[in-house]
Amino acid sequence: MTEIHGTDGTRALGDAPGTGDAFARLVLETMPEESRVGLTLGFVRTFGIPGIARVLHSTGRMTDEPRGRAKATGVAMFALIGQGVASAEGRRIVEGLRRIHDRPDITPELMRYVLACFTVCPLRFIDDHGHRAVTDEERDAAYAFHVSLSEALGLSEDGEDADGTGDGTDAPGGAGLAGVERWMRAYESRHFAPSPEGGALWAATSKGLLAARLPRPLAALAPAVAASLLDQPLRTALRVRRAPAPVRALVTAALRARARARRRRTARTTA
Repeated sequence: MTEIHGTDGTRALGDAPGTGDAFARLVLETMPEESRVGLTLGFVRTFGIPGIARVLHSTGRMTDEPRGRAKATGVAMFALIGQGVASAEGRRIVEGLRRIHDRPDITPELMRYVLACFTVCPLRFIDDHGHRAVTDEERDAAYAFHVSLSEALGLSEDGEDADGTGDGTDAPGGAGLAGVERWMRAYESRHFAPSPEGGALWAATSKGLLAARLPRPLAALAPAVAASLLDQPLRTALRVRRAPAPVRALVTAALRARARARRRRTARTTA
């Protein structure tokens, strides 16, 4: 029996297909907490694209129940990473994703961007705040997962999709994970923009999802703490003010202290 990381923090790697690769071990075993935060930030990043924000807002789930929606996303992604896209569970999840996203306002380009966020942002957070940087082997494995999930969803890295549509002008186009990240940044530069829906999604997520994970006395600071984890382009798209300097300093110090403590523990266990 294989237990998969969800947003509730459970995990274990069994012998299911896909669990042996470097990306799965990084996400499920080595740095699961950083991966969950990075995945959440990837989800939040999609709010900066008005087309995605409108779709998410229209369901009502993200504003009414942000914790439940974020948990469902995390469970699905970590199951795909842990068991493999081609596993029985992976195929079931992919079929569900295809069914849910089969609507005219969800274009292949929007889907590509969401998948890029879900692959790139966890690794970006690990590089910035983990106890060590992501290795080349882990990065290559992450790209292999990204490609396999894209193909399972009928998308293509060269822009021609399973239905024959797409002209290659708005797709990563190979070049590994670095190519995906370059495409993602270029896509954001063209499409990031403020929207009422994006603002509403941010308000619900920063106050509801993050506040629930902070000690009660700090819950009121949740929006500022969350804002300290956003870069300038995303803050502009969501119309979020930069967090006050003391809050930024507190968050930075806490993340650095956590990384140092983890490095010490890792050094002791490998000595």
